[in-house]
Amino acid sequence: MEKLIITVALVGAEVTREHQPNLPLSPDEIADAAYEAWKAGASIAHIHARDGAGGASQDRDIYQEIIAKIEAKCDIIVQVSTGGAVGMTPAERLQPVTLRPEMATLTVGTVNFGDDVFMNTPRDIETFAQAMLDHGVRPELEIFDVGMITNALRLLKKGLVREPLHFDFVLGVPGAIAGTVENLLHMVRSIPEGSTWSVAGVGRAQLPLNTMAILLGGHVRVGFEDNVYYEKGVLATSNAQFVERIVRLSKELGREVASPQEARKILGLSTVNVG
Repeated sequence: MEKLIITVALVGAEVTREHQPNLPLSPDEIADAAYEAWKAGASIAHIHARDGAGGASQDRDIYQEIIAKIEAKCDIIVQVSTGGAVGMTPAERLQPVTLRPEMATLTVGTVNFGDDVFMNTPRDIETFAQAMLDHGVRPELEIFDVGMITNALRLLKKGLVREPLHFDFVLGVPGAIAGTVENLLHMVRSIPEGSTWSVAGVGRAQLPLNTMAILLGGHVRVGFEDNVYYEKGVLATSNAQFVERIVRLSKELGREVASPQEARKILGLSTVNVG
């Protein structure tokens, strides 16, 4: 099997300090959390920005500050969110792509999201895909339900994304596909041969689905965006704590963990030098 890529979703848009007292919010805190996760074994940092009051923000300048601070510390791959928060405009959500990060998320469909609706019209999805092509940003196709795989393949036919595709299956969001092993297997069987994939299990689905991904040859996402508890009733102390567990588990199961440079090779990204 390929070495395991561990993505750490550090912040998210919905989690607050009331949910998780150790949530990083400021650019310095987010950069420090990325660095700690990198030391623990993460290869990709999935980034959402927050404003001075702790609210979700897609402000280009805040992202630029976060990215600069992370790059000054380590060679982890920075993956910006274009999901932002429910209710943001497409133009608002696209701002960080103009910074030309190595990766960005591309959600390929509309989905019920708790009590809200995460809206992604076909036109907006194509606009996002074209912007990533124009700026040389590698998309990670965010899949909240099976039909979104079909939407992703339509983008491929139109030349708006390029093979090999990289998918992230997000399972367990209330209103979307449930976080079960059966659903993960169906999704994995539904993508083109040669694609890479990771899984983000929400809440209690995180650890069992991460374990399945290790065994199936996929990759994993952990972090406060998806889950604030290390075990039932026990809050995690840091994002890095989740990474450390996956590193231990992967080694016990006989699969090596990829460094950022190895992850770049697996995903078809250019390697970078860290001074």
